[in-house]
Amino acid sequence: MKIQVKVKPRSKTEDVTKEIGEDVYVVRVKELPVEGKANRAVLKALARHFGVPESRLRIVSGLRGKNKVIEVMPV
Repeated sequence: MKIQVKVKPRSKTEDVTKEIGEDVYVVRVKELPVEGKANRAVLKALARHFGVPESRLRIVSGLRGKNKVIEVMPV
């Protein structure tokens, strides 16, 4: 399954929410968008949210942007 994600780096809290009326998840992470730190934090937060190992998630597109498409592979 592929999901659309909007990343909010440098947030005070870390959480995953779904925008009302859209199929877009908003992921807030504390990490800075430097050297892939925010991307790793996003994958970690989504893995926790969906209850899957982090190795089952990968960024399909948007590696350097705030809008990403992430693939969640079944367990």
